[in-house]
Amino acid sequence: MATTEGRSAIARRVTAALEADHAPVLVVSAMGRKGEPYATDTLLSLVEGLPSDDRERDLLAASGEIVSAVLIAHELRAAGIDARAFTGAEAGIGTDGVHGSATITDVVPSALLSAIGEGIVPVVAGFQGVALDGSLTTLGRGGSDTTACALGVALDAETVEIYTDVDGVMSADPRTCDDATVLEVIRADELFQMARHGSRVVHTPAAELALGSGLAVRVRNTFSDHPGTLVADISAYQPKAMATAVSNVSGIARIRVTLPAPEGSSEHMAAQARVYRAMADAGVSLDMFTPSDTALVFTIAESDIPPACDVLARLGMDCDVLAGLAKVTLVGAGMHGVPGVMARVAECLAEAGVSVLQTADSHTTISVLVGGPTARAAVEALHHGFALASSSPTE
Repeated sequence: MATTEGRSAIARRVTAALEADHAPVLVVSAMGRKGEPYATDTLLSLVEGLPSDDRERDLLAASGEIVSAVLIAHELRAAGIDARAFTGAEAGIGTDGVHGSATITDVVPSALLSAIGEGIVPVVAGFQGVALDGSLTTLGRGGSDTTACALGVALDAETVEIYTDVDGVMSADPRTCDDATVLEVIRADELFQMARHGSRVVHTPAAELALGSGLAVRVRNTFSDHPGTLVADISAYQPKAMATAVSNVSGIARIRVTLPAPEGSSEHMAAQARVYRAMADAGVSLDMFTPSDTALVFTIAESDIPPACDVLARLGMDCDVLAGLAKVTLVGAGMHGVPGVMARVAECLAEAGVSVLQTADSHTTISVLVGGPTARAAVEALHHGFALASSSPTE
């Protein structure tokens, strides 16, 4: 949206929607990336190193979306389209009041419905809402996707189209896999798992909304006519392959905490519970839990190493930290209940010379913890081993 080309593309799409007798509602994000004047990171850098609080950081961060909404509304009017800019609060987005990572609690879109009734195209500033105390809150990076999906549910939209700078949801991050391809269809549960495990195409709460509501979602490229990826309701689409995609996330650390007393004893279980509670209270998110008779092993983001170590020191517990790791996750609803999937994962990684430090799984995922330098090899091995390129789907 920072470019004239981007704004023109939006005007063309809105015009086409109106000509098809649709009533479009736009949700916009901030313009550009770090370095450009209204990008979120650029705005936040204005107070970097200065005393500030979370409430004021939210005020500053959200201003980028407000600038975008006003600019796009002006551009649409210049193209002969009646449009009006709305903040998240004006659009009726209510949140739980957690600054920096708020959760949408309710949507009252009466102002938007009034505008639509008057033939006006609403342009909503994404990534933001209002808490019960009236304070502005932001939804976390990528939160405009969640704004769009929440409004789609509240307005009973026919579809929500999420526009990005790629042609759709891909079978792997193209920066780590040369054979990554655009998926024509992905189940909502698979998209949610991809978002949870590192894919940055769609904000995780947005994927969760699509999963929980049955909302029709399509991910498309702002600058092309590529049909993009349809996010399908799990009740209406059966997987055609064992696996669908591979996600990866770097900057992971593994922590091994030595626990007192033998496994199964009340003291041992109480020690585990103390670790979990203290980490939660410190805002440290834990992943890939592996309890044993003498230790508790889990992973965290590398940025959380200092607070995690502080927590364990206060508890009087010894720990070992291994940083520089990555989590690679095979995603696919078709693997549920199929014997031998883990064996195949292990064989693919062994052939690629990738050592696995830890594993975790669910009905639709298998995650492996690997050394950061081997993450690309792991992604490519699984992508090839499960034939995720469009030229050779796994049936």
